[in-house]
Amino acid sequence: MQKLEILTDAAKYDVACTSSGVERKGDGKHMGNCTKAGICHSFSSDGRCISLLKILMTNECIFDCKYCLNRKSNDVPRATFTPEEICTLTMEFYRRNYIEGLFLSSGIIQDPTFTMELLYRTIWLLRNQYHFSGYVHVKAIPGADPELVERMGYLADRMSVNLELPTAEGLRTLAPNKHRKNILTPMRQIQNGIHANKEELILYRKSPVFVSGGQSTQMIIGATPETDYQILNVAENLYQKFELKRVFYSAFVKVNEDKSLPALPGGPPLLREHRLYQADWLLRFYGFKAEELLDEKRPFFNVMLDPKEDWAVRHLECFPVEINRAPYADLLRVPGIGVKSARRILSARRSTKLTFQDLKKLGVVMKRAVYFITCGGRMMYPTKLEDYIVRNLTDPKERIRFGSDGMSYRQMTLFDDGMFPNGVRQEEKRII
Repeated sequence: MQKLEILTDAAKYDVACTSSGVERKGDGKHMGNCTKAGICHSFSSDGRCISLLKILMTNECIFDCKYCLNRKSNDVPRATFTPEEICTLTMEFYRRNYIEGLFLSSGIIQDPTFTMELLYRTIWLLRNQYHFSGYVHVKAIPGADPELVERMGYLADRMSVNLELPTAEGLRTLAPNKHRKNILTPMRQIQNGIHANKEELILYRKSPVFVSGGQSTQMIIGATPETDYQILNVAENLYQKFELKRVFYSAFVKVNEDKSLPALPGGPPLLREHRLYQADWLLRFYGFKAEELLDEKRPFFNVMLDPKEDWAVRHLECFPVEINRAPYADLLRVPGIGVKSARRILSARRSTKLTFQDLKKLGVVMKRAVYFITCGGRMMYPTKLEDYIVRNLTDPKERIRFGSDGMSYRQMTLFDDGMFPNGVRQEEKRII
């Protein structure tokens, strides 16, 4: 119990533990199954998922990363599980319905290959001796023997390699023992293994599946001075070049005192983490690109509007969108319309002409969408394209902050004389 208390607490800052994308039904002989809907359904008070048995094999580590609680220079209680102990915990917790899967990571003990051998032995025992068929997510250790990584891929549902920090400069500053090349090498190996396995499954249907849930990674946000624009570009490149399933963002929590770490007077940047998750969703499901959401002149997200709303009010020339005629891609750009509601609109309008009342039934969030759509060529009610839209999109608690700088935002027309009422030229002031 002491080991469990130490090693579950040491694993709480690792957020990459989703099980989406895996569907494996129980076979009647072994314990457990997986569902495509995922099993992450419990959350702690700070919003982090705790539904899996999320533990470290050991919190001993030969590395001295400045942001990590388990770095070798810290004087903290240390513990190490044996593979048999982890298997017993997983099976007993599953039988009691406490958990539905295992998320296993580890500090680096002795060297990366030795650590990876321990992880592999644990999962091998769990699958073959304890006959556990539930969800398993394992970390691939950068620098470990590639053969061990490949063997693990046939046992685990999902594997992940933490990028830790968005740039190589950040790694050199805060994690001098880690190198970008060592991190990206197992990522590429897992990607190639998934592709090769798909070809094998075409020829041999009973071939074992390699990392059926894909791979993911995690970046720490706020420990180094990268902008949101840089972080989002890194995530976009990872999705395109390494075909990752998810990129997770973890707000930096200061657990060590070090001059290289930021002070964080306002606490962990949780709002920034939230905005990055929203933007990440737009990249994966809504057809947006990083350069559309941010650029070098606007490197950070708006704190009062979510990224989709912010894009919409800066591109009012694209609106309003006619619900009964607009293509799917245009519907996805409307605030308040998600992937499911956009598909419902496409299906419903084949047989009827949609009205604003119909949209609410289809799941459209009208308090956001009403400013950007028309039904039958008409808006729900006349809308002034000035401060009105932005003020109504922001949270009521934030409306006092909005406009406190004296700025005014409105739609420019061809008949403007080149000056705003307060004397500022159009070129100097744009819609936010």
